[in-house]
Amino acid sequence: MKRTIFTVILLTIIISGCNSEEAEDLIIMPQESLSYLALGDSYTIGQGVPVEDRYPVQLQDSLRKSGIALDSLLIIARTGWTTNELSNGIDNTEVFPPYDLVTLLIGVNNQFRGRSLENYREEFVMLLNRAIEFAGNDKNSVVVLSIPDWGVTPFAQGRDREKIAQEIDAFNEVNRQESEKAGVAWIDVTTISRKATERPELLAGDGLHPSGIMYKLWVDELFPVVRKILTEN
Repeated sequence: MKRTIFTVILLTIIISGCNSEEAEDLIIMPQESLSYLALGDSYTIGQGVPVEDRYPVQLQDSLRKSGIALDSLLIIARTGWTTNELSNGIDNTEVFPPYDLVTLLIGVNNQFRGRSLENYREEFVMLLNRAIEFAGNDKNSVVVLSIPDWGVTPFAQGRDREKIAQEIDAFNEVNRQESEKAGVAWIDVTTISRKATERPELLAGDGLHPSGIMYKLWVDELFPVVRKILTEN
């Protein structure tokens, strides 16, 4: 459901000989005011980068520049959150559904803490169902992002990078399968994250999280999908 606001535009027409009443007309024009809910962990809250470099904020900015009035953005995310912690975070946050767009990116901390794929699947599905509910039960308004591979970062030095990559792939297979089953869009940002091995500028100063440059590459992938969602739904 799209929210509608009304913008009052004052048009001043300069025509020789017109009086003030003829020169000014008030026109009421409807304009859609769209809302966005971003759910996640450190990758969504943008650990290590300025607010304007967070991927939800960059996405909002890109959409605005394209003429899409995505005026409302709520981010529910915190560094270190697992699936159940995100769910608790949602419970403790006031939300105002329905949202025109909902994104979900969660799971890296499940993998990091050694939690099972079965537990991840169960809790991810619960979060995905909540995301769809927040979108007014419109599955076409929900986008899931894959989990980035932190194993390629300097933070992972001395760890088994191949094992990390395999586990990240396994977790992503779960969220991809469940996204397809639910009928929501799924975007691969893991491939982009792995480019950091050759492009250090893709990482923030902490040597672990993405930089604003990497987030921009994510937005490049998200933009056409989200633009279609917001213009065709």
